[in-house]
Amino acid sequence: MYGSETWTIKKADATWLEAFEMWVWRRLVKVKRTDKKSNAEVLNLVKEKKSLLAEMRKRKRRWIGHILRHENMLRTVLEGGMKGKRPRGRKRIKMVDNVMTGTYAQMKIRAEDREEWRGMS
Repeated sequence: MYGSETWTIKKADATWLEAFEMWVWRRLVKVKRTDKKSNAEVLNLVKEKKSLLAEMRKRKRRWIGHILRHENMLRTVLEGGMKGKRPRGRKRIKMVDNVMTGTYAQMKIRAEDREEWRGMS
């Protein structure tokens, strides 16, 4: 999870992370793949919920809120204030796309109120 605040998570990555989390839970309770236990049954055995992606999104939201409340170079980079032309082709997925609700301007205003921002995550 170290540095996961800066990861850009695509759908394939999210699927892989969920599968990895279930693999770890299965290893902990020593359930083999051939035992034909569903993910829900394994999670009931360990008395847990899937939480890896949720925790990553929570950390990312906290970090982005911190960046948006301060005026620094990282905020400029996050906002895309770099000089030069945009490259050709499809736009790349940005770090904030995974946690953004609404527009960027709305997210920036909500981040200014720290208590409201923490309540969202």
